[in-house]
Amino acid sequence: MTSELHIGVDGEKIVVSPRPIKMRSGRARRIHSGSVTEVVPVAPSGRSRPERTQLLVQLALVLLILGAVLSALGIPWWAAAAGSAVLLVGVGGEQARAARPALLALPGDEDSQVLRTWDERLAYEKAVVVSRRIRRTWPELPDLIDPVEADRSLTRALGQLAALLARRQEIRRVRADLTDAARAELPADSPARQDLAAQRERVEALWRETGQAAIRMLAGLNAAALAGEAVLREERTSRAARAADRAISRLTTAERGAAVVDAYRELAAL
Repeated sequence: MTSELHIGVDGEKIVVSPRPIKMRSGRARRIHSGSVTEVVPVAPSGRSRPERTQLLVQLALVLLILGAVLSALGIPWWAAAAGSAVLLVGVGGEQARAARPALLALPGDEDSQVLRTWDERLAYEKAVVVSRRIRRTWPELPDLIDPVEADRSLTRALGQLAALLARRQEIRRVRADLTDAARAELPADSPARQDLAAQRERVEALWRETGQAAIRMLAGLNAAALAGEAVLREERTSRAARAADRAISRLTTAERGAAVVDAYRELAAL
């Protein structure tokens, strides 16, 4: 299994791949956390075609003036014109891309998973949120875990969960198809009816099996997050208690010192 995992979420689907995820349209930010890279779509710029055209015209006028200045300085006009054309094409393309809705491209390999159904997407999004909680505990737990091994294990778990949910998504589709087929009116002793019943029984068993496996994996992730956060809370409470103890000791020492000074002052006044 690859040591990297790329996770992208747009308005249609979740893509989980061992390779970098490309965009079908729009733009995205890439957030790196250990061996996991999250691809976060950027909202469209909202600029209409006329607005983008106006910006390009304004830029072209600036480049035209700049080209005239460069030509007066002895630089060939065609060099300035070529550079201006390249810049205008690049800016125009970037503006057009920024104005389109951000959608992830579908991967073309068998190692990648695409989750489209609502329940599977929701479950995986929750797992990603929990994985962020887990990672946030690592910097403060250097004596308890190996961050490199922990990163490897977490990445592997997220990849396995994506594959499991993709399988459950397919079972969901087959289950719905078999339910529709069962509505057909067939004689009780029909071989087709009996075969359909056997298929539905097998699919229901797979449905229960994948559901239980997904619950176990999600519970394991949540348990890791809760355990790390519990240790951090305990450590922070201990640090706060030690800091308070030091502060109280300083105050007590100061009060005792003040009492000694006052006593000597009273003695001197006798």
